[in-house]
Amino acid sequence: MAKFVIECPKCGSYAEGKTGFFARKKIDCSCGYTIDVRTDKITTRVCPHCGNTVLYDQTKGEDAKCPVCHENIVTGESMSALAQFTCPSCSCQLFADKNAEEYTCPLCDTVIDVQKQIAANKSKSGGMPSVIECKMDNTVFVKRHPIDNFVTGSKLIVHESQEAVFFKDGMALDSFGSGGHILTTDRLPLMNEAAPLPFSNGDPFRAEVYFVNKTEQKEIKWGTPEKIGIRESKYKMYINIGAFGTFNMVVKDARRFLIKNIGAASDFKQSDIVGDSELSTSTASGQFKDLILNKIVDVLGNTIEEQQLDIFLLDLQKEKLAAAIRDVINEQLEDYGLYMPQFYIRKIALPEDDPNFKRMREKLAAQSLNVLEAETAETERAQQITRATTAADVDFIKAQNEARKKLLLEQTLAAGEQAHGEAEANVMKAKGYTYQQETARKVGLEAMQHGITGGAGGSGGAGGGIASDVMGLGITLGAMGGVMNMARDALDPVMTSASEIGSGVAGNIRQTVADTWNCSCGAANITSKCCPECGAKRPETVLGWECPECGCKNITSKFCPDCGAKKPQPPAAWDCPKCGCKGILSKFCPDCGEKKTEEPEMWDCPECGCKNITSKFCPDCGAKKPETVKT
Repeated sequence: MAKFVIECPKCGSYAEGKTGFFARKKIDCSCGYTIDVRTDKITTRVCPHCGNTVLYDQTKGEDAKCPVCHENIVTGESMSALAQFTCPSCSCQLFADKNAEEYTCPLCDTVIDVQKQIAANKSKSGGMPSVIECKMDNTVFVKRHPIDNFVTGSKLIVHESQEAVFFKDGMALDSFGSGGHILTTDRLPLMNEAAPLPFSNGDPFRAEVYFVNKTEQKEIKWGTPEKIGIRESKYKMYINIGAFGTFNMVVKDARRFLIKNIGAASDFKQSDIVGDSELSTSTASGQFKDLILNKIVDVLGNTIEEQQLDIFLLDLQKEKLAAAIRDVINEQLEDYGLYMPQFYIRKIALPEDDPNFKRMREKLAAQSLNVLEAETAETERAQQITRATTAADVDFIKAQNEARKKLLLEQTLAAGEQAHGEAEANVMKAKGYTYQQETARKVGLEAMQHGITGGAGGSGGAGGGIASDVMGLGITLGAMGGVMNMARDALDPVMTSASEIGSGVAGNIRQTVADTWNCSCGAANITSKCCPECGAKRPETVLGWECPECGCKNITSKFCPDCGAKKPQPPAAWDCPKCGCKGILSKFCPDCGEKKTEEPEMWDCPECGCKNITSKFCPDCGAKKPETVKT
């Protein structure tokens, strides 16, 4: 619920009301009038900023705005400008501007001399103040009002982020939040129970008023006055460390804070928390110095040991350590009505002058250097292995290319010999005999020539010569038959070898070297590219491929007929940009070892349809390359 001050339309006195569903809708004024909040909340007031008399809703409290200048209607200054006095005719309590000359009483219509009545009230109260307020800066938590004698009907002004608490005989009684409050018996119920107050406004009463600053006070410094001895678990050594920083503090429960900490003191400042300065150099004893310091030492040492934090990397753990320390300290501060929203560790001081610490640091530095050198050496070895592997691959590729060239040359020569022999066979076939017949004919002719000619010279007469010739012819023919048989026997392995070459080594070359073919017009054994009879072009030789999945051979379709595997695409040939070697199928150049340049990834724009884009954005419409692209 929010509190507000509402003016009594009958006597002009102010009463306190509250907003909310369960708040009272009717308030009894000290003059006897019952204020109906629902009907009396709208009233007129002179704006303290623009001077216009305007209507405003009193239930909005200090949030009420002037409809002319849009500034706050009810402010601490405007409330403090009011003066309280008593009507000399009907004795009702009235309020008017302290500088006003005359005021007409709303009850008895008496024209009142305002300044005279104000002076009379001051004389009656013995000069006691009619306005109670306190101003303090953000280094003060609590400040007691210097005067403890007040009069009923006085105005209490509590500024933003303040809370006022009344004490009577050392007991904390009534408390008030920010805003303006008229002190009457119904506004001070706890105090009235402890010591009944006078019923007439203007009568004096004694009480102590403490103003509590509830703003968050920042940058309160702390520091360890001496080194903290801890056992470092990771490196197994005892060291002394220090720390310093700042924290923020705020009063969470004003009544509890006053009861626990104030006593007979008149104020409570930041220096009363931890001393006049940092803990490390403080000579003053702050009330919370020991509490905060002990918790810092305990949490810092225990956390480092239990979580095995690296002592050389503590600066990276400052936020984690600060949060743990703050939580532990807040558990203790709750009993005192305080709360620490922030705790900061600015620096953790390591024992740089400790010889053991220095040796440990040097040892770790040497280890780090050795690890770095080992990693560098390992990287160099990996690079050497990569270079050696690359050189071996290049040599292997060169050897493969040389062997391939040599095999291709031998296959080409064999295929040429085969083609020459087949050409001669085709000529003989066109003349009506075969190669075997031609060979037998030549052998027979040579045998007949040597046999007959040699026998004719050995006879003496005509009859003898003819007989001799006949005899010689018979012998020669017999010999010729034997020779032909020998020629046939000798030619059989030659033809067999030729057949093996044709079906073996030269089998692959037949796909590229020309051989005879038959035309659809009937012409046979054609060796030229076009038919000599009809001019038809020689049909292209269909090269088969071997399936890498199932091993099926001589496939001419795009897919394997046995397993359905797709025909593998031959690797694209490329030219070496370094040495100029052409038609390379491997990943490295066989002559110089240069690596094949990767082709840029290409994609099509899904927005405008632009094709074969290699950049990250479309050059036509600027669309970004999608994650899955067409290559």
